[in-house]
Amino acid sequence: MEGGAYGAGKAGGAFDPYTLVRQPHTILRVVSWLFSIVVFGSIVNEGYLNSASEGEEFCIYNRNPNACSYGVAVGVLAFLTCLLYLALDVYFPQISSVKDRKKAVLSDIGVSAFWAFLWFVGFCYLANQWQVSKPKDNPLNEGTDAARAAIAFSFFSIFTWRSRVTSPP
Repeated sequence: MEGGAYGAGKAGGAFDPYTLVRQPHTILRVVSWLFSIVVFGSIVNEGYLNSASEGEEFCIYNRNPNACSYGVAVGVLAFLTCLLYLALDVYFPQISSVKDRKKAVLSDIGVSAFWAFLWFVGFCYLANQWQVSKPKDNPLNEGTDAARAAIAFSFFSIFTWRSRVTSPP
C-alpha cells in the first residue's frame, strides 16, 4: 500500500479485502467482536439461574441483576461498535478528505480508549461479584464455566481495545 494520510493509501483506490483483513487494527476489531459475543452470550445463556425454593430467576453473580445487565449491555454495545468500525475500515480508503480521515482516526482512538475503560470496569465488577457469590446460591455449580468465561473474556477485551489506542490505522 502506498503511503497516505492517516494510515491509508490514496483515496479512491479499489477495495482490496485481502489488504483489509491483514491490517492489525482490523484483526483486533474482529477479535474484540468475538470476545464481546463470548461475554454477552455466556451471560445470556447461563448467567441466570432458577431458584427452586423461590421460583424465580436470579443472576449467578452474587444474585446481583445489575452485574448480569452490565455484562450483557457492554457485550452487546461493544459488538455493535465493532461492526460500526469494521464498516468504517471498509469505507476508510474511499475517504478523500484528510480532515475526515483525521476525524475517523481520532474517533477510533477515543472510542477504543472508552471501551477499554468500560471493559476494565466490567471485569472488576464481574470478578468482584463472582468472588462474593455464596456457594449455597448455586450448590450444583450450574453456569460457573460461563460465568468464568465472561470474566476472562472481559479481561482479554481490555487489551484488544487498548491495543487499538496505541496503534490506530
